[in-house]
Amino acid sequence: MFDLDFSKIAVVSAVALVVIGPERLPSVARTMGTMIGKAKRYVADVKAEVNRTMELDELKKMKETMETAARDVEHSVHTAASDFEKDWSETTAGLSSDHYEPLAPPPPTYENPGKKWRLKRGAMPHWYKARQGVRTKALSGAARVARFRPVKRSEHV
Repeated sequence: MFDLDFSKIAVVSAVALVVIGPERLPSVARTMGTMIGKAKRYVADVKAEVNRTMELDELKKMKETMETAARDVEHSVHTAASDFEKDWSETTAGLSSDHYEPLAPPPPTYENPGKKWRLKRGAMPHWYKARQGVRTKALSGAARVARFRPVKRSEHV
């Protein structure tokens, strides 16, 4: 824009010192600095807005291309599905229901277990219950203390 080197800046500052005067020069320089800063910020905001609009246009174009691609895929899926349905109906048209055997047994239906959990729990092996810590008998507090009390070994001499 402006080709300013050190000699031109020195000439401009000397002229400003003579015209404005040494008393008002600092306040004028401060005002000019704030105005230049505001101008730079305004130019940066305008540039950012232009970049945003350009990116928005690019995104709109990309969105349109993706939508057309999705529509094409959807159309091809629908045509393939209709072709499959037509082929399937032609293939199964000659079959009657008395000759048809299901390929797999029907899935099992859910039955509420009710009170069978006691049976299942009783069918568990004793060694598994012992390993898992399942209580098989009700113990009183004193019996539990006696059971888990460390064994005293008497010394035989």
